[in-house]
Amino acid sequence: MKGVIFDMDGVIIDSEPVHVRLEKELLEEFGGDYSKIRPEDFMGTTDAQMWSAFKAQFNIGLSVEEMINIKRERFIANLNQIPLVDGVLDFMASLRDSGCKLGLASSNNERAVEAVKNKFGLAEYIDVFVNGETVSKGKPHPEIFLTAAKLMGLKPEDCLVIEDSRNGVLAAKAAGMKCVGFRNKNSGAQDLSKADLIIGSYKDLTVKALKNLFN
Repeated sequence: MKGVIFDMDGVIIDSEPVHVRLEKELLEEFGGDYSKIRPEDFMGTTDAQMWSAFKAQFNIGLSVEEMINIKRERFIANLNQIPLVDGVLDFMASLRDSGCKLGLASSNNERAVEAVKNKFGLAEYIDVFVNGETVSKGKPHPEIFLTAAKLMGLKPEDCLVIEDSRNGVLAAKAAGMKCVGFRNKNSGAQDLSKADLIIGSYKDLTVKALKNLFN
């Protein structure tokens, strides 16, 4: 194991409740009906994928780009309500101390990733940041994780991904990487069964346990 790639929402920051609240508010403002969608289906997908689906389903007049911009600004305005996932920075520090490179691969947009990076000082721990705007295909397609590995200078088979969504786990496995499923109660009833290991807290995880997945 030479590199560990973290998803952001639900894995580094406990942001899914804010995402769900904002998407519900905005969809209803735009004339959609939130009760007719399954939010867990869109966890891990890009903003463009999600809002394109909503636009088609509810015949929304705004462009996808306009909807993405409104959501992005509201998300950044709500960052003060979003905490780090308990224990994540300590675990990142342990990985760094063991000689691992770290990456972040988020389906969220560039400005949101940058805002989170700056607020929590993530550049101190993480070498490479990849956001949903830098790839053409969202999770469950493996492009975002393959891009992160390439930027880290690593082969996919030497990397491990930590993910809280079904789409993310499927993307990691499609990339040929090991995957830890992080069971976050705020991420809905996600099917993480394809992960190599499933945990509910960073307190349950050690660097040794991750390295053992490669043996």
